Amino acid sequence: MASTDASPGRLRVEAGRLLISGDWTLTHHRELREQVLAHRRDAAPDATLDLSGLAALDTAGARLLVELVGADRVAEVSRWAPDLPKARQALLETVAKVLREPLEPEAPRRAPLADWLVDIGERITALWHQQRLLLGFIGLTLTTLLACLVRPWRWRVTALVAHVHQTGLNAVPIVALLTFLVGAVVAFLGATVLRDFGATIFTVNLVAFAFLREFGVLLAAILLAGRTASAFTAQIGAMKANEEIDAIRAIGLDPMELLVLPRLLAMMVILPILTFIGMLCGILGGALVCIFMLDISATQFLTILQRDIPLNHFLVGLGKAPVFAFLIAVIGCLEGFKVSGSAQSVGEHTTSSVVQSIFMVILLDAVAALFFMEMGW
Repeated sequence: MASTDASPGRLRVEAGRLLISGDWTLTHHRELREQVLAHRRDAAPDATLDLSGLAALDTAGARLLVELVGADRVAEVSRWAPDLPKARQALLETVAKVLREPLEPEAPRRAPLADWLVDIGERITALWHQQRLLLGFIGLTLTTLLACLVRPWRWRVTALVAHVHQTGLNAVPIVALLTFLVGAVVAFLGATVLRDFGATIFTVNLVAFAFLREFGVLLAAILLAGRTASAFTAQIGAMKANEEIDAIRAIGLDPMELLVLPRLLAMMVILPILTFIGMLCGILGGALVCIFMLDISATQFLTILQRDIPLNHFLVGLGKAPVFAFLIAVIGCLEGFKVSGSAQSVGEHTTSSVVQSIFMVILLDAVAALFFMEMGW
């Protein structure tokens, strides 16, 4: 216990002895530590320690004394300082024992079920925050879009055309090839099943329904999610890492208007076009299988398409394309703005944008399929 009128502790060396005096308490810790460090360099390690002038002592002071002469010597304080009060001897011995044998915290017990539940909770919380951020970014994008629509002089047509070329026209070959091959595979599978029922002619209906309603728009959207959303994230993320977005704001421009809207509008223009190309190529792949493998002539194939396939299937598939394009573009741009400033962050958010875009496209397509089925469309 420190006294109210106590004097700061001191450490002196006289005739080979270390003289301890005053209060060795937390109040004077800084000054005492400077003295201890100075005397540790100069004093002999086996110098005699005189504690007769010690006025007050607490754990902070005891810790400094242990640092001065070592834990082993302080642990034997009752032997070389028998006149020291028992309470102070006990305090010094306790501190020396703790510092000589540091207490190790007990390792927490592992509970696999609890860890699994914690991990699930953290993932759900992260998903909730991500969806809230996505909704906020969608609102900001729509607000900026509406503000620009009424101001034609602020439209960035050059950037829009450039992004249409980069994101759409360059993707036409891969979309056409993929949908063509998937169309052939769907026709093969359908013919394999329907042959057992003597109904191979309905392979035409299967291919047409699949590509007009689902596969045409879904395959095009997934390809653009992997090809274009990642490009949007990498481009904007690199600008964020290089502080180019801060420079855009500094000169009075809006990054949403300059970077997001051209990419968003380009996606909404090009994905319906790619969807239409995917529908045609998928049906063409199925038609070739029907013509060369199932003995269904081209005239018969086209007649069945015209007679049995209503126009609303084409409109349903094409109507989903702008919605998917909006989601893909928004997610790709949002992940780009979330980049912190390192190359690793760019890579992580690029991967995240692809995964989120594909997940949202498939989820929304499933919800739309259920809705259209219930509506009878």
